[in-house]
Amino acid sequence: MPSHLTGRGVTEQEETAARSEAANLVVLAAAGDQQAWSRLVDHYARLVWAVTRSFRLTDSDASDVSQVVWLRLLEYIDRVDPVRVGAWLVVTTRRECLRVLAFRKRVLLTYEPDDFEAAAAGAPELDAGMLADERAVDVRRALQSLPDRWQQLLGMLMADPPAPYAEISQKLGLPIGSIGPIRGRCLQKLRLLLAS
Repeated sequence: MPSHLTGRGVTEQEETAARSEAANLVVLAAAGDQQAWSRLVDHYARLVWAVTRSFRLTDSDASDVSQVVWLRLLEYIDRVDPVRVGAWLVVTTRRECLRVLAFRKRVLLTYEPDDFEAAAAGAPELDAGMLADERAVDVRRALQSLPDRWQQLLGMLMADPPAPYAEISQKLGLPIGSIGPIRGRCLQKLRLLLAS
């Protein structure tokens, strides 16, 4: 990009300053500053709207996409690279537009009312994969806080296929009759760790 002007008639310095200001707004909004959040939305609202319009969505679909995008930013603001918030918004808006178009296409091709219910029931929740990943991270952390012997025991019991009690007894030096009760205590401790 030439140093004197970009294609939009904005100098490179002005563009860098705008990115820096937006990054600062992201940091402040992540810290809970409501004014920074409002300014951030004002700063990027046209960009989000332009992306939705490029997909030729109806006004109501474009508004829905816009709301979902801002909700996503609010949810992940502490994980978004402040300097790249504009790019993050564009990618998220495009993905949401594609999701809306895919849903609309699926709806338009369906004629039976029962198919609507079956499609909705079979579709995963919007954030199901993300929630499952977060839950898996929480379970791993909780497991790592258990004593090593308990971690080994649970690992052997959760293997596919699970190790036989005789093998567990031999490897961990536990009486076969104590494996079940220890397993119960391990799982109870795990539940407590996950609940806190």
